[in-house]
Amino acid sequence: MGISQYIKEIGRGKDGARALTREQATDLLGQVLDGKVTDLEIGGFCLAMRIKGETPEEMAGFLDAVHQRLDHLPASDTPVVVLPSYNGARKLPVLTPLLALLLARKGVPVLIHGTPTESSRVFSSKVLEALGIRAQAATKKIANGEVVFTPTELLLPALKRLLDVRRAVGLRNPAHSLVKIMTPCLGKSLVVSSYTHPEYAVSMAQTFELTGANAMLLRGTEGEVVADARRMPQMDAFIGGQRSLLQETQAGTLASIPDFPKTVDAAATADYIRAVLAGDTPVPPSIAQQVEHILRLLPQIKLPQTAPPTITSPS
Repeated sequence: MGISQYIKEIGRGKDGARALTREQATDLLGQVLDGKVTDLEIGGFCLAMRIKGETPEEMAGFLDAVHQRLDHLPASDTPVVVLPSYNGARKLPVLTPLLALLLARKGVPVLIHGTPTESSRVFSSKVLEALGIRAQAATKKIANGEVVFTPTELLLPALKRLLDVRRAVGLRNPAHSLVKIMTPCLGKSLVVSSYTHPEYAVSMAQTFELTGANAMLLRGTEGEVVADARRMPQMDAFIGGQRSLLQETQAGTLASIPDFPKTVDAAATADYIRAVLAGDTPVPPSIAQQVEHILRLLPQIKLPQTAPPTITSPS
């Protein structure tokens, strides 16, 4: 079925649109990722999904299409912690690299993947570069205790192009949720994911359950997957899709608020992270708690219920 037929189903407005099956969603996004549709059709798809909203079945289908085409990182010797980083810093420093380095210090292999999605924010890639961690040029196995940054375009160039549609139309599309829940590594891994609005907490949780994912879900810092250093958010775990509560929300701000750098630029953020790692500045309690929850989850990680499907490139 051509993409125009799917757009007719999903593009009838919030109340008139009909949800796609998982198989239809896989086919639709597969055509988009494979470049089989026009720019106008891509715009129609993005706008229609933005108005309708994605169902868990649709997100599972979209994930199937992405996983079929990803350049997966090889399996590591121990479970990899996957940290999507796509929101960056607006008012608060982006501390996803701090979370990664705290985990690596415990011997955990950590993958950060992402790409700048706006022009006015500071992204993890710049902070990591200031810390001496440069973007990968090719996917490779991650060693225990190593932090690796992989640009989205290395994992799947077509997914990066779909993210960039936002710069043209000014609205998010399913790609912005997919990058936060996809599994870029073969073998065992734990995806740490975050949401910005409560409705996404519900839909993301349902998708993790439906797909049998290994994940942590929380309301992070300005959309990043690291816990807000000023408060203790709820944290939920999904092991093989089975949900459990890790951490309850604590009302209000924490008693101890970090002495953040005065600016959120990459250099200042990197200096702050170095000070925390050196013990000169305390680890924010909520981030320390997040690290402990992740470390306790890793021994429970299971292999995916089914291995990520693959597709054969045309000769």
